[in-house]
Amino acid sequence: MSIGYACILLGREDTKMSRCLLKNATEDRLRSITQANLAALSNIIDYNIENNIMLYRISSDIIPFATHQVNNIEWWEDYYDILNAIGVKIKNSGMRVSVHPGQYTVINSPDGDVVKRAIEELKYHNRLLECMGLDNTHKLILHVGGVYGDKNLAMDRFQNNFYKLPQEVKERLVIENDERNYNIGEVLGLSYNTGTPVVLDTLHHSINADDNRGLYDWIRICSSTWHNEDGRQKIHYSQQDRDGRSGYHSKTIDTAEFIKFYNGLVDNGLDDVDIMLEVKDKNLSALKCINLTSPSIPKKVLEEEWARYKYLVLSFSHRKYNNIREILKQDSISPMRFYAEIDEAIKMPEDMGAQKNAALHIWGYFKDIATDTEKREFFKRLEKYMEGGGVDSLKRYLYRLAKKYNEEYLMNSYYFFVH
Repeated sequence: MSIGYACILLGREDTKMSRCLLKNATEDRLRSITQANLAALSNIIDYNIENNIMLYRISSDIIPFATHQVNNIEWWEDYYDILNAIGVKIKNSGMRVSVHPGQYTVINSPDGDVVKRAIEELKYHNRLLECMGLDNTHKLILHVGGVYGDKNLAMDRFQNNFYKLPQEVKERLVIENDERNYNIGEVLGLSYNTGTPVVLDTLHHSINADDNRGLYDWIRICSSTWHNEDGRQKIHYSQQDRDGRSGYHSKTIDTAEFIKFYNGLVDNGLDDVDIMLEVKDKNLSALKCINLTSPSIPKKVLEEEWARYKYLVLSFSHRKYNNIREILKQDSISPMRFYAEIDEAIKMPEDMGAQKNAALHIWGYFKDIATDTEKREFFKRLEKYMEGGGVDSLKRYLYRLAKKYNEEYLMNSYYFFVH
């Protein structure tokens, strides 16, 4: 089993993807962005390897406007060596990657132009993986699409247009249930007709369920659609944001809820699946879930995690901060208890006193070296926050200081990246 995350890596500035507006998409600009994005992707892969994250979804934005007429660059030739080098790192590490075109990539649309553009998007994503030298265990995920007033007709169109896809795309394609149009039973019906593997998305299933069977039964049925050439069965796991509308992903993966789900997989003999987390704190939750499900975790690993979490936790609750410090003093540490305390802290309502306390702790790194202008600016922003302004401005300023004074310990803190 591998547990991974999608696209964005939190906590490392050198992994950010770049974009531009269509009106600014000159060839020079497109080349500059492509090079920057490939460097960012390479850094993400390095981070994943360093942290034993062996499942990752690559952003669709690596090549800007890849299927738009504004981009005439033969990127698959010009950047082949870079892409291939990234692919070598992926293969040598045993990592598995995937791509997932956006919601407008639908091959069952009644509009022929929409279908044509969707096919071009699928070809682009497949070519990206091919340039990395990755085989068909590295998948291309697709939703079925819309209903357009007649679901049966729309499903027939999906099937008919599937057969029009290039063979290399068909062999890499995986289809997924969604929260509104196509439940897992309907997606499996298409799978049986096309031979395409199925990814079950747990949150979508909880909203748009085929109630003939339980969740683990459906996961087991989906496993039959995966064959040796497809690699391990893959599922998408997410939790509902308690403050968002139905279908919104949670800010973080709740420890107890995830372990309950994971234990259900084990109890049902389904523990040999890859789990892609869809969650707002991305790699943070991936590391958490990997550590929670590992047979044994060295104390040092949790201490390193705490170094990244400590100021974030302090910004919510000094009491939780002290609780976790006490946990880490013990010879034998329960990862479950450690992460549960963190979960509880970051779900707490905003406490201006706690935020001020955390900001002042971080300011302590700079108070003796900051210029008079920087001191005035910090306390000005702190005062503005205490008067009811947002905390983001204060955090951004502290992060700028961390970069200026090369405080690497601070630059790796989740305090700056989780909101």
